[in-house]
Amino acid sequence: MTNGATASGPSTNAIHAGYEPDSLYGPINTPIYASTTFAQDGLAKLRGGYEYTRVGNPTITALEKTVAGLEGSEYAVAFSSGMAAVDTVLRILLKPGDHIVISSDAYGGTYRLIQQIFTQWGVENTVVNMTDPQEVAAAVQPNTKVIWVETPTNPLLDIVDVAAIAAIKGGATLVVDNTFASPYLQQPFTLGADVVLHSTTKYIGGHSDVIGGVVCGNDPEFEEHLRFFFGWVGAVPSPFDAYFTARGLKTLPVRMERHCDNAEAVAEFLSGQDAVARVCYPGLPTHPGHDIAKKQMRRFGGMVSVLMQTEEQAKALCMNTKLFCLAESLGGVESLIEHPATMTHLAVVGSALEVPRELVRISVGIEDEADLIADLEQALARL
Repeated sequence: MTNGATASGPSTNAIHAGYEPDSLYGPINTPIYASTTFAQDGLAKLRGGYEYTRVGNPTITALEKTVAGLEGSEYAVAFSSGMAAVDTVLRILLKPGDHIVISSDAYGGTYRLIQQIFTQWGVENTVVNMTDPQEVAAAVQPNTKVIWVETPTNPLLDIVDVAAIAAIKGGATLVVDNTFASPYLQQPFTLGADVVLHSTTKYIGGHSDVIGGVVCGNDPEFEEHLRFFFGWVGAVPSPFDAYFTARGLKTLPVRMERHCDNAEAVAEFLSGQDAVARVCYPGLPTHPGHDIAKKQMRRFGGMVSVLMQTEEQAKALCMNTKLFCLAESLGGVESLIEHPATMTHLAVVGSALEVPRELVRISVGIEDEADLIADLEQALARL
């Protein structure tokens, strides 16, 4: 199975799409091609299509094909980080005088890049409530080139109706950051997305040990642009990073099932606590985006956010847990907890993307459910 998209199921694709044991030694796992350069069979005659790792490497290619197989796209291009992927997509799609529509609950790093760098180049942006397609439609201008969607959003876990946004995007490119859902839970191309990207640091890698990003698409011209930036700008993953990401990807489906099981249990437990004002989890029937999430997601994900009654309670909860580690990032096998207003989203304080100070974001891992609930129970008891 060496092509990008295949007709097999997600668990089969996660393990097999993108790589077959080679005919020389037959390794089951993709070898780490730790070589900067490759021997050529003649002048401009590349052996297997590889010349220099900055423009292509077999280990990186295998990872790209596996991700493409899971997303159902024609290709995927790997980058050294999620932000390198974001920056590359924005640089390809935007030029001075263009306009981008972005969610009021978007990843802070993406907004910071747009606001602090791209505005200096003359790119305009409008922040909207992306859960309201009419508000998105009203924000679209003649010079709108990109509509940037995250769903579920970070950190409030709002759900955006991708198909509804695709129906009103006009000539703009619809980009979906699919990091929180992963390609196992959601496939935005089937909903009308033009470009899909991930921070592979999160669920795709899944073990909090490697940083990376990937951009998926179906337009050959866009792929040419991606490959240009991949090689000539040089934001490439190392073969070692690609290997670790691909190794994590093999267990994505089984990990996501356990993440979802545990997150559902955590969300239900927290919903009944007096100190909790609101639980933000799309799997709860009370969530405003629950019906849309049911329609466009396989399950509801491993992220749970909660609004405590006070900021002091939010900070205390983060400090009181023992099994949930106080740390940034998400999507690893271990459970993490954080206070976005003073951690991951500190940079957007005072902006249109400022998050509530009583908010706690939880990345629910794959530990035993009873242990996770017990830890939250003892932490809440100490508020």
